Amino acid sequence: MLEGSPLPVTAETIDLQQQVARLQALLEASRQVHSTIREEEVLEQVLRIAVRELEMAGAAFPAAGLSYGAEVSPGAQDGYAVFAYPLEDRDGRRMAELVVAPPEGRELTLYEADFLEGLALQAAVALENARNHKRNVEFARVQQDLEAARNIQRSLLPHRLPTIQGYSVAFRSDTCYEVGGDYIDIVEQPDGSLLLAVADVAGKGLASAIWSTSFRAAFRAMAATAPPLDELAARMNQHHWSEGEEARRRYVTAIFVRLHPQAGEIEVVNAGHNPGFLATPGASAHQFHAAGTPLGMLPGMSYAAERLAFPPGARLLFYTDGLTEVFRGDEEFGTDRLLDAFLQCPAAKADGILDALWGAIQAFAAGGPQGDDMTALALCRGADPVEDPA
Repeated sequence: MLEGSPLPVTAETIDLQQQVARLQALLEASRQVHSTIREEEVLEQVLRIAVRELEMAGAAFPAAGLSYGAEVSPGAQDGYAVFAYPLEDRDGRRMAELVVAPPEGRELTLYEADFLEGLALQAAVALENARNHKRNVEFARVQQDLEAARNIQRSLLPHRLPTIQGYSVAFRSDTCYEVGGDYIDIVEQPDGSLLLAVADVAGKGLASAIWSTSFRAAFRAMAATAPPLDELAARMNQHHWSEGEEARRRYVTAIFVRLHPQAGEIEVVNAGHNPGFLATPGASAHQFHAAGTPLGMLPGMSYAAERLAFPPGARLLFYTDGLTEVFRGDEEFGTDRLLDAFLQCPAAKADGILDALWGAIQAFAAGGPQGDDMTALALCRGADPVEDPA
C-alpha cells in the first residue's frame, strides 16, 4: 500500500462506524431522559425516543397510562408482536414496564434490541432519581409544615408569667417530636386568683398536638367565666366527649389548680392525671390523686376539688408522665424518684426547681433518647421574712 493512500473500506470498518453511531444515539437518548426530574416527563421522553428514533409503530407504559404512536399493550396484539422491557430500581424492584411494537409486526433488529435495552437501563436510573427527588421535596415540605406547627404550638404557651408578691411560678415543656400533646396554661382570674392547668392528650405527635390546641381553645373560653374548679373539669369533660369519636380516642388527662394568693390557699382537681405533689414545711408531702376519669373518656362525669392551705415555704409540682417514664435500660425513673428529687431540691424558686428536676432526669437517663413529651409546672410561696428583734 502506498504511503498516504486512504485505508480500504472493509466490513469491520462499517461495523465499527455503526457501533459508534449506536453509542452516540444512546448517549443522546440518555441525555434527553435525564434532562428532567419529573417522573411523567421521564416516561414521556422514553416513549418519544422509542417511536421517533427507532421508528417503532408505538410504545407505552401501560401501568402509567402513557402511550405514544400506535396503541400497544403486553403480548401479541392485532397480528403484530410487542416487546417488553422492565425498568427496575437498584434493588431489583420493578418500577415500570416499557412496551414497544415494531412496524408491520416484524421482529426487532439486533441494533433495536440493544438500543431498547440500553434505553430501559437509563430510563430506570432516571425514573428512580425522579421518584427520589419527589420524595425529598415532599419530605422537605412536611418538615417545613411541622416546623411551622412547632412554632405555632410554642407560641400558644403562656407568654408572660404573672407576678404575684411572695409567689413564683415557672413551667417547662419539651416535645418528643416536632409537636406534641402536652398542654400547659396559666390564666389570671378576675377575682385575683390564678388558674393553672397541666394536661396530656393521649398519644404523641401531630394528631395529639391538634387536639391539644382544641383543648386550649375550650379551656380558655371556660376559664374566662371563672367557674368553680370542679364545674370547670366537668364542663371540659363534656365538651371533649361531644367532639366525637376521634376526640374520645384522644382523651385528655388534666390537673387544675386555682391559687388564692391573699388567702394562701389552693384548690386542685385531678382528672385522671398523674398525682400532683404539694410540699409544705414541717409536713409530709401531699399527693393529689385522680378524682375522676380523663376528660372526654365518659360523658356526664363529676369531679371533686381539694382545698388546702399553701403557707409560706410551700411548693407545688404538676407534670406529665414524660418525666416519670424515662428509662435507663429497663429501669424507669418513676414517680417515687421524681417526688424524692422534688423534695430534696434545694432551690427556693419555681424555675430553680424545674432546672434541678430536669438535671436529675437527664443524669438518670445517661444520654438516652427522650421517649415522650415532658412538661412540668412549679408553684412556690416564699418564706415569710424573719423580723429583726431589735
